[in-house]
Amino acid sequence: MGFTQKVHALDGGSRNGGWLRFDGSRLFEERGACYLRLGRPDLAEDALASALVQPLSLRRRAAVLTDLAVVGIHRRDVDQVMHYAETAIGLADQSNSGFIGKKLDGLREHLAPHMSDDRISSLDHRIAALSRTA
Repeated sequence: MGFTQKVHALDGGSRNGGWLRFDGSRLFEERGACYLRLGRPDLAEDALASALVQPLSLRRRAAVLTDLAVVGIHRRDVDQVMHYAETAIGLADQSNSGFIGKKLDGLREHLAPHMSDDRISSLDHRIAALSRTA
């Protein structure tokens, strides 16, 4: 069992009093994001999907959705990219969060090689427009 899993398994009496903000609720989303950075979208997808069933703030949900869109890029699954990215854009519209805009801007880097697909190109333009208005 890894360190973070041990922390997550601690009972309520073992908490740190607030100095350490990690409480285990972010375990799946952080694991998924790390796997994605390590080039393991296969492992990232399971962790990120598990994160989506947790109660998440709009910002955290949008980050997970954006990471799942990146997984779709790795899988060459344009439908997956569009589904997750469109949902994240909807959350960005609801929240006006600069964090979500930055996360979506990171997705644009992954979209660049796929601009020949009209849906990807349109998505890129929507994200760019969102960034200009935020």
